[in-house]
Amino acid sequence: MTDLSHIFGSQGLLAERVPGFAFRAQQQAMAERIAAVLEAGGVLICEAGTGTGKTFAYLVPALLLGRKTILSTGTRNLQDQLFHRDLPLIRAALGLPVSAALLKGRANYLCRHRLNLALEDLTGLDLALRAHLGQVRDWSKATQRGDIAELSIPEDAPVWPAVTSTTDNCLGQDCPEWQGCHLVAARREAQAADLVVVNHHLLCADLALKDEGFGEILPGADCFVIDEAHQLPETASSFFGISLSSRQLLDLARDTELEARHEAGDVPELPDRAARLRRATQDLRLGLGDADRRGPWRELDAESGVQRALETVERRLSALADALKATAGRGKGLDACLARAKDLLGRMHTLTAAETADSVRWFETQGRGFRLHQTPLEVADLFREQIGQGRTAWVFTSATLAVGQGFAHFSRQLGIEEALTERWDSPFDYPHQALWFVPRGLPQPSEPGYNRQVLELACEVIGYSRGRAFLLFTSHRALRETAAGLEGRIEYPLLVQGTAPRAELLERFRELGNAVLLGTSSFWEGVDVRGEALSCVLIDRLPFASPGDPVLAARIDALRQRGGNPFRDYQLPQAVIALKQGAGRLIRGSEDRGVLVVCDPRLLSKSYGQTFLDSLPAMARTRQIEDVRAFFGAD
Repeated sequence: MTDLSHIFGSQGLLAERVPGFAFRAQQQAMAERIAAVLEAGGVLICEAGTGTGKTFAYLVPALLLGRKTILSTGTRNLQDQLFHRDLPLIRAALGLPVSAALLKGRANYLCRHRLNLALEDLTGLDLALRAHLGQVRDWSKATQRGDIAELSIPEDAPVWPAVTSTTDNCLGQDCPEWQGCHLVAARREAQAADLVVVNHHLLCADLALKDEGFGEILPGADCFVIDEAHQLPETASSFFGISLSSRQLLDLARDTELEARHEAGDVPELPDRAARLRRATQDLRLGLGDADRRGPWRELDAESGVQRALETVERRLSALADALKATAGRGKGLDACLARAKDLLGRMHTLTAAETADSVRWFETQGRGFRLHQTPLEVADLFREQIGQGRTAWVFTSATLAVGQGFAHFSRQLGIEEALTERWDSPFDYPHQALWFVPRGLPQPSEPGYNRQVLELACEVIGYSRGRAFLLFTSHRALRETAAGLEGRIEYPLLVQGTAPRAELLERFRELGNAVLLGTSSFWEGVDVRGEALSCVLIDRLPFASPGDPVLAARIDALRQRGGNPFRDYQLPQAVIALKQGAGRLIRGSEDRGVLVVCDPRLLSKSYGQTFLDSLPAMARTRQIEDVRAFFGAD
């Protein structure tokens, strides 16, 4: 095996050239194992505990090898961190002239053509959207990359769909702005680079042959390193499926009207049929009810009004497609709208047809929008086709892949049961840095008074920790109840998910130094708060996914029909990984100290609780609240 001590050792290159670097035996061992797999080919699944420094452990071998490598991370934020901070640091330390590129999905790049169309018609736009359009227009004149992350406008602002493209509305080489297209430039840069940083959404879109970013690049890659790999199976499920959203339908209607004004002003049927599709789409959303919903297709089958609304949307979409066919050749924009209408009509036909045994149909509504889905129950066969071809190397890594000591759950999900596996414990001194507390006397989470007792416990613990706490919940309802109960009862700043963007809440939490932050799933992972500002993590329940989730329910049924045990084989492993993620927020550095509170009594009263315990770091454990008070008294 390659010896990398001259780089990772206490006297190595990184210690010499990277400020604050410290030797970790686990990091060097991980880097050497990855180097061997990247060189020889094959598949490696590896877990590295918090603090191992896994980013450096895979970047160094990837840069040293010099082959075409794809690095995929869980989110765009991690992508930016990897490309703009970690990669330049390691490349400079090694003194290697390796070319690298950052590539995101097309929705992350300004589309100059879409911006021009939006600026042409400002009627009816609210002041905030007009102001954002002005910002984008000014920025468009100076930006080199066209990456929307360069602007401080919120990610969910309405301006972004208006000035970025989708696979549906992109005109490709027929676009008048093709020569200056930021997406095309990013793809060309990625094709030429030795190392390309992407995210899981983009990776899966390419594997599923959906043109989100760079279908020309993956076939030429020799090595793939998948960080935050625990997120990959769920991301893959959505990309290997079919979906249709209200936004796609409304965008088609709007774009048809805009293009008709330019290319077919003498064809009144086009804007008329586009308007009818818009109204039918809006009527379907109304028929789905005011509240946000997520449910199986059979719920729609039982609602005759929704069925009629679906049929109307399909009819209006078909009528628009017919009108666009009659104008074929009149203009590139209208021809693109025709292709989109045909594609959406095909998806509609598939979604309204009978359900297949290997997939589940479901729907969701959020705000003014809806989305219809057909999701495969498994992606193992699809991945198996892609992995292990020739001498290609694949490395899957995360701090949370193993359940207990094994990787069977993860490897089974991706069809890579024959992969090599390895895990390295965290270098942190958990027995001395952290205390794990399961309180006595709490009722079962299903009992009516449970949330109230969690609130009382939280108030007491927050008093001992002097704020400086994350309270993590498995449901929005429990979060809201606890937030309302804490109001006025604690003397520390209260930050609640949903009251501000996630990044803003985290920044305020760090700056305040004594705040209490309440969050659900999006705060359980990808959050790094070092130092005394975060000294306590309280988890209200074991994070079992809701059995009412339509995709989970279908997977449970399929597993049961095959003679499996859905709880043991799927629900429990998923919950273990989620708990590991939540617990991983607590200790982020060698100087950190803190208390992990798991309120759920099932952790110790149920036989499956041992599986959770076997998967958590070896913290000191207690059931006495006095030990928590003493821990913080010595802080």
